[in-house]
Amino acid sequence: MSNHHVIIFDGVCNFCNSSINFIIKRDHSNKFVFAPMQSPAAQKLITDYNVENVGFDTFLLIKNGKCFYRTNAAIEIAKDLGGVWPLFKVFKILPRPIRDYFYRLFARNRYSIFGKTETCMVPIKELKNKFL
Repeated sequence: MSNHHVIIFDGVCNFCNSSINFIIKRDHSNKFVFAPMQSPAAQKLITDYNVENVGFDTFLLIKNGKCFYRTNAAIEIAKDLGGVWPLFKVFKILPRPIRDYFYRLFARNRYSIFGKTETCMVPIKELKNKFL
């Protein structure tokens, strides 16, 4: 895990699961591993990094010993993907509170828009090594 960046996400959120599949398809350098927020591995990382006020609506990235939250996590992930995705770092010019306001608004409504599952995503055999 030390040479990978860990993405912690809501494992029952359909939008979140689609986002993880999106990242997997574009992670050509194999930089990322994943942990559903509901898993013991994610809960241990949250405790280890003293993450406060985290809920299932909080998207996290642990990269190089640092924990990134919400839109900062998304921007950091985009920087490590191929193609045009690193250009998304331009959103850093917006103050984090403004970015995170819209993030929280979306996060509050994601289940009603995209739905949710009863259980966390189970990765196919070929991808099991990408999940903690």
